[in-house]
Amino acid sequence: MAMIDTLGIAYDEAGPDGDVAVVFVHAAVADRRMWEHQFRELSRRHRVIRYDCRGHGESGDPGEWVCHHEDLLAVLDALGVRRAVLVGSSMGGAYALEAALVAPERVAGLALICSGLTGHQWPPEMLAQARERVHSAVPAERLARYGDGSAGRVDPADTLAVARAHTLWQVAGPGRGRADLADEVWEAAVEMCREVFRREWSGPRAVERQLDPPAAGRLREVAAPALVINGLADVPGIQEVSGLLAAGIPGARGLDLPETGHLPPLERPVEVTAALRDFLAAALTP
Repeated sequence: MAMIDTLGIAYDEAGPDGDVAVVFVHAAVADRRMWEHQFRELSRRHRVIRYDCRGHGESGDPGEWVCHHEDLLAVLDALGVRRAVLVGSSMGGAYALEAALVAPERVAGLALICSGLTGHQWPPEMLAQARERVHSAVPAERLARYGDGSAGRVDPADTLAVARAHTLWQVAGPGRGRADLADEVWEAAVEMCREVFRREWSGPRAVERQLDPPAAGRLREVAAPALVINGLADVPGIQEVSGLLAAGIPGARGLDLPETGHLPPLERPVEVTAALRDFLAAALTP
């Protein structure tokens, strides 16, 4: 692990020097550990970088506000990366897409995996399902105190309960159960998610600033080659976003993974790494 001191951002770097780096941006419910297989395997031929967003993993807390796509571009600057293929999962995909819109000359390719999309309105039934299956894991009054920062001490049993509920609903998928995830996938996802909620509930509150105008209405502006990976067991509202990205980004290629939930790099590491290897070969061919 290394640290960009000016940003308070922890990162790992490996692989040979090259004109284009591969930069991994993790999901909001995870940290940079979710990329272990892709980071290790792709470093054999490419310069690879994975980092923890501020407020996650080994990175520091954000200040009063945070802008994740600006942080991503600042990571590139700090590490001397002129151009990169950005590989983003969930909200990490949304941040990668924003960076591609702000600085298209810096982005040689986009791989968006079960991606979010800033400016997109999540369907009411998805939000209701999250309340029913995830938020209910912690008593409503206590959850409200965690949300507004008035709880004081965070009960570890609560972070574990909500992490398990969230992993079951999203990482496994609403139509699957605990048995559908291998033990190592379940344990890794719960551990990362638990730490996310612990820091969110106990750390300083930050306002997140997103791209304005948002990415949802600007997909046709994306100039980089794009790969959109969708898990066919993921939450339907998130799968809908994958469809919008594949249809809206010019020339984007879509890839559906059967029996796969919200974190394909963790659940289907070999398949995702192979897809990324093929995508990199095509995107970086002169």
